[in-house]
Amino acid sequence: MASCGLRFTLLIVNAEIVAVGSELLTPFRQDTNSLFLTRRLNELGVEVIFKTIVGDRPEHLLEASRRALSRAQIVVFSGGLGPTEDDLTRECVAQALGLELRRNHEMVTALYTRAAAMRIRMAENNVKQADYISGAELLKNPRGSAPGQWLDTSYEGQRRLVILLPGPPFELEGMFNEHCFERLKLALPEAHIATCELKIAMVGESTADQRAAVIYKQFPDVETTILAKQGEVQFHLKARGATQMEAEALVDKLSSLLEDEFADEIFSSGGESIEQIVGYFLQMRGATLSVAESCTSGLLAERITSVAGSSRYFMGGALVYSDQLKREFCGVPPLLLASDGAVSRSVAAALAEGIRQRCKTTLGIGITGIAGPGGGSEEKPVGLVFVALADGKHTEVVERRFPGDRERIRWFASQLALDLLRRKLR
Repeated sequence: MASCGLRFTLLIVNAEIVAVGSELLTPFRQDTNSLFLTRRLNELGVEVIFKTIVGDRPEHLLEASRRALSRAQIVVFSGGLGPTEDDLTRECVAQALGLELRRNHEMVTALYTRAAAMRIRMAENNVKQADYISGAELLKNPRGSAPGQWLDTSYEGQRRLVILLPGPPFELEGMFNEHCFERLKLALPEAHIATCELKIAMVGESTADQRAAVIYKQFPDVETTILAKQGEVQFHLKARGATQMEAEALVDKLSSLLEDEFADEIFSSGGESIEQIVGYFLQMRGATLSVAESCTSGLLAERITSVAGSSRYFMGGALVYSDQLKREFCGVPPLLLASDGAVSRSVAAALAEGIRQRCKTTLGIGITGIAGPGGGSEEKPVGLVFVALADGKHTEVVERRFPGDRERIRWFASQLALDLLRRKLR
């Protein structure tokens, strides 16, 4: 077995993550381990080139193992190390590598000792967890019973680092941090990587890319990835350099040009959410906020209060679905509701002004709209939303028509409200 201190000769090292478990192929369980592993590998300068989710059928797991070993220098398996009949990661990886499985008798003793300490009788099939691939080192698991494995080996004449980790995230994260991260660092070439994340609110992905492409195409040495969420576009920039300063200079130059292009539309360059940014600005201004929500039914308040410490600036608000509560909680004039309708520019403004006065806050937000799927008309279709922001001197109202289903419309409305507030506070 090669020493783990022997460094890879290639400048860029890649990896594949194989998540094992038939439950991950259902709509009820999600693979979150690969997100953690990708982040930690990226910190080491390792590029994750594939992620595979495979069920517990041995023929499928064997095929996935062979494919991963053929195309990635580091292969990390998560899951399938338990004691049951469908826990087959050890067996299939060993078969893919053409290596034998052996049993570690010290680990067998440790498993029995653990069961005795917990005052439970250990089932015989638990000893399977003491099996290891020939040449591998077992990794202790103080958070569970299944040990991991570290194997520095070769596949088809190419060096491979193979890591087997348990599936439960609490166990996997602890094992990787304690036993694998520093060891990988020793095995990898020194990497100088700089990253930056720019977040833009209320700009479409295609529009953002059209405006940004003429800029980032001038920087072939910076990897630019564009990700879109509802009401948000993210630019992820990454560069490598001979030194950390060189890598950071590349990223800084591109990010500076993108910031010039998008200016006020960029709300974060450090990974913060728009809710966090709004919270920062409110505290900086010594301002307080209240909200009156109709079609978003509390979503805006939930997003604001998801930030720790939001009680410093968020006083509360009201869910005002009915016209009666719009009148009673926010003082919306009955004649206004009768003449303009609940979904209107004037009522949104009255909601913002009314809740601000009722809660005695610096700022008030009012939202009204038609989230659907029913309730729309030719004049006021599903997706029509009015968001108002009042400060006691001026009330700004924005009208938008958002496509999509009920949840999408509600989310876009709350995103619009947060962005309107952010711009006001800037």
